[in-house]
Amino acid sequence: MWTDAVDLRDFYASSLGKAARRMIRRAIRAHWPDLGGMDVLGIGFATPYLGLYQGQARRVIAAMPAAQGVLHWPADAPGLTSLVNEYELPFPDMSMDRVLIVHALECSETVRPLMREAWRVLADGGRLLVVTPNRRGLWARFERTPLGRGHPYSQSQLSAVLRENMFTPTQTSRALFMPPTNSRMMQASAPAMEEIGRRWFRTFSGVVIAEASKQIYAGNAVGSPKRVYIPVSQGG
Repeated sequence: MWTDAVDLRDFYASSLGKAARRMIRRAIRAHWPDLGGMDVLGIGFATPYLGLYQGQARRVIAAMPAAQGVLHWPADAPGLTSLVNEYELPFPDMSMDRVLIVHALECSETVRPLMREAWRVLADGGRLLVVTPNRRGLWARFERTPLGRGHPYSQSQLSAVLRENMFTPTQTSRALFMPPTNSRMMQASAPAMEEIGRRWFRTFSGVVIAEASKQIYAGNAVGSPKRVYIPVSQGG
């Protein structure tokens, strides 16, 4: 079940959502510190994290699934979002250097077509980064946040999904060790809890983050329908 884009926007506007975004952004930045000159695509509700690469990457695009809804982004600039069918992305083959999937994999009822589309648009030598709720963490147990909805993944399950869909997992990390509470004291302590959690309590992170490379020897995805490509420019 997809979480509505408005609900996701409201979550990230809350104090808890802002704290969660800071912790997850740090982990994403550790995987991809510099994307200068690259084309970056976010699938799902990736806009809270795509802002890391605005002004650095050559092109940043947010593809929001129709079942989730679309919101204008960035707020103070021409729109870089596109409402899409996530199983038939309106982008050419091998057109993206990096693909970031957030608030999508755990919501999708049919994972394989989504992942095959990500594979198709990713350039040879490109990288995929997937962020999902950790099935063993506290956040997956509370439905009052978006990470408590949909199908959470363990690290091994997420790696299996990547391998089954023509990706080779290269690196996995974890983030969001603070509990999903509105306590200001807990939120203020989030950076310290992050350091402690990564060292001693990795099993209980809020999210699992997996990076993968494209298996270029696997051939083209089978049964891809004819597509009409929609050009997306920085001019909105």
